[in-house]
Amino acid sequence: MSRQLFTVGPVYVAQETLQAMTKPMITHRCKEYKDLHGAIVEKIRKALRTDDDIFLVGGSATVLIEGAVRNAVSSNCLGISNGSFGNRLIECATANGKNVAEIHVPWGKAMRPSDIEGKVTKDVEAVTWVSNESSTGVLSNSTALAEEVRKQNPDALIIVDAVTSAMAVDLDLPKLQPDAMIFGTQKALALPPGLAIAVVSDRIIEKSKNVKNKGFYTDFVKLKKNADDNYALTTPPVSLMYALDYQLDNILKEGMDHRYKRHEEMASMVQRWADEKFNGLFPEEGYRSKTIGVVNRGDLDFDTFHSKLKSKGYEISNGYGEVKGSTFRIGHMGDITPSMLKELLSAMDETSEEMQ
Repeated sequence: MSRQLFTVGPVYVAQETLQAMTKPMITHRCKEYKDLHGAIVEKIRKALRTDDDIFLVGGSATVLIEGAVRNAVSSNCLGISNGSFGNRLIECATANGKNVAEIHVPWGKAMRPSDIEGKVTKDVEAVTWVSNESSTGVLSNSTALAEEVRKQNPDALIIVDAVTSAMAVDLDLPKLQPDAMIFGTQKALALPPGLAIAVVSDRIIEKSKNVKNKGFYTDFVKLKKNADDNYALTTPPVSLMYALDYQLDNILKEGMDHRYKRHEEMASMVQRWADEKFNGLFPEEGYRSKTIGVVNRGDLDFDTFHSKLKSKGYEISNGYGEVKGSTFRIGHMGDITPSMLKELLSAMDETSEEMQ
């Protein structure tokens, strides 16, 4: 049985978007591909208000998160985390032999400049964090964190996981100025998984030139050389790129301000519903995600609840990490609309009543 996804990812993909993937295959070294690649890059730049390089690499976003660490850090970095995916970012660095000074903020709390006060020492080559922690539903102020990093150590590179925030939340790149900001197709872009995207600065490219043991697949110097000609370093998922091009046209037609407001409206809907029907949202007030509602489940038998909900044609996400047993998650990003979300919440109300 097909179900409408209100999950944290992969997310709901519209049929017309899937149809965009059925165009005839082309090789990734022909002029048609070059035109496609170049169009995608310019549309991403326009949507995010940046002139930085855009890298497109086959794989989940994690491949470029790991790549960013490998290109930015020779020895030492600082990782700040307030959930599972912040921890994963730190693990990506340690797994590649980097020395990571770790800062752990309590789950459900936002990362603040005060958390890294005095910690970005001169030997710190990069600072990493997740802008929107999908295990907890916390949206931290990445611009404030970046400004604190630059205040302490202007040479430290800034690596931001924007997997569940880019294209749904205004991250204000002109002020944030990330050296690597990474996201993927299967979240707020409302596409199937398979393509990682990074906004990268000149600073990280220059740093990469002198970093050893970067591997091949995500060597930023090699990626830039190809990207400058609107080509991929290795074979890209061309069909998915057709759909990405199609989606970017839709996103720009909607308008970024309207898109951001739509996600804010849905976040407010979930918050009101969670306050009324359950025990509210897990993350602290004022720092709640615009794309994911992490709901305190109380004594709800989630497995039974979810099974009944899926039989009605809807799927949400279980809790994750340390709060898996006490929360569940509603994804409302990408092409989900307030009217679609209203139908889900109504079905969830009906399911709750059936279980009483």
